[in-house]
Amino acid sequence: MILAGDIGGTKTVLALFDLAGGELRRLRDATFSSRRYESFDAILEEFLRDALAPRLAGACFGVAGRVERGSVRATNLPWSLDEQALARVLATPRVTLINDLQAAAYGMLFLDPAELAILQSGTARPDEEDDEGNIAVIAPGTGLGEAILYWDGERYHPIASEGGHSDFAPRTDLEIELLKYLRAALGGHVSYERVLAGDGIWNLYSFLRDTGGQPEPEWLRRRLEADDRNAAITQLGLSGDHPLCVGALDLFCTILGAEAANLALKCLAAGVIIGGGIAPKIVPALRTSKFTDAFADKGRFSRWLGEIPVKVALNTQAPLIGAARSLVGPAPVGGRREQRGKEDE
Repeated sequence: MILAGDIGGTKTVLALFDLAGGELRRLRDATFSSRRYESFDAILEEFLRDALAPRLAGACFGVAGRVERGSVRATNLPWSLDEQALARVLATPRVTLINDLQAAAYGMLFLDPAELAILQSGTARPDEEDDEGNIAVIAPGTGLGEAILYWDGERYHPIASEGGHSDFAPRTDLEIELLKYLRAALGGHVSYERVLAGDGIWNLYSFLRDTGGQPEPEWLRRRLEADDRNAAITQLGLSGDHPLCVGALDLFCTILGAEAANLALKCLAAGVIIGGGIAPKIVPALRTSKFTDAFADKGRFSRWLGEIPVKVALNTQAPLIGAARSLVGPAPVGGRREQRGKEDE
């Protein structure tokens, strides 16, 4: 039996799996609001309290943060985790901590085609699609995760990064003004995470409201105060109920397209997968020209980028799947063309 987890700034998901013959069977899982707990140990205690004292062969947790020498301080939580300390708590000799996007990228190798929404089909033939070449993975959520699935000629290897914290690079006059606005609002450095994750959609909305001359009606102001403002802006943008929300969502899709292409260029990607919690909710917006035009707007490499398959991972539990699978062994040859384990049937 193994324990896997996806530890994020908003939620933490844990699951117990039974391993038999190389296949995984999910026994039970639970989702916790991360910020309600003082530590990860408190979540572990609650999750395992009702279990029949499982004897674990190992555990792996994907954590939103930079893992060094078996330890990590979560980026968006006041938590510190250590492999040896967790091994003592869980009474198992094998505990592994990996970056959450490293886990997500690995888990995407095991998703069914139905769990991948196509934004750009690319030019690969059906018998060759996703069968070789590096894959760029970008995931907007509470934070902006970026990772690379490196293809060594036989198998994929997930490589973590903190690319979401790299400098936001404006491409248009509007985005230059956005950078100036956010530098003043944030007091300095502006990363891609500030516009594509967390309060990113709110930052874009605020910029357009404060600089574009478009008034914010009272009903909209009350809606944003009463609800999750990022979710409300996104919903109203998708429905087209107010131009400020439409503009913020369009700008989000444009910047995401540009940064996804930046990552593809940096790893000579043969494909791009967009994960995280935001993208599955805005697939209709991502399928517009706002995303695809920005993705291909790379000068002499525009044609090449237009030939790359781009997809959205609809299964938001890819990080959990990747954490569990990382304990089993290397990804199968051919990656996603293999069938997944029983835990996802």
